[in-house]
Amino acid sequence: MGLLKLFLPDEHVKDIFKIKAEELKKRGIKGVITDLDNTLVEWDRPEATPELKKWFQEMKEQGIIITIVSNNNQERVKQFSDPIGVDYIYEARKPMGRAFRKALKDMKLKKEEIVVVGDQLLTDVLGGNRSGMHTILVVPVAQTDGFFTRINRKIERSILNYMRKKGMIYWEE
Repeated sequence: MGLLKLFLPDEHVKDIFKIKAEELKKRGIKGVITDLDNTLVEWDRPEATPELKKWFQEMKEQGIIITIVSNNNQERVKQFSDPIGVDYIYEARKPMGRAFRKALKDMKLKKEEIVVVGDQLLTDVLGGNRSGMHTILVVPVAQTDGFFTRINRKIERSILNYMRKKGMIYWEE
């Protein structure tokens, strides 16, 4: 049970838009580390949607710092992040802790002041939990995935089914 807890997100939401700046601030949260592909936009969409740009703007207006931490390559992450003025870390090698520690240092925040948002248990949730941060799992934006992500999803389904049977999770997919 102990090791399994590392895969258990602290929260689960339908999408990134359910995460509100005012709510984060009330909880003392000052920063968001977010995944990119299938968390913010489909993995094959090059730029932020108008709705997503508005979400980033609302976060910024409320003083919430955002860093995109992605396992994808520099070109992909830079192309997405630069137009919206958001800091990023590419080739993060999540769930390894290095990128999470770098984001924490760059944001000049404590881990208690940050939430980690992502669509994968094996990278985002595991990495955030291992780093001692609050984790929020979102439903993937797209129904399709790249090759390695497809493998991860199969493993995740097994973990989620086991957790569901044990009464550890309470949401429906």
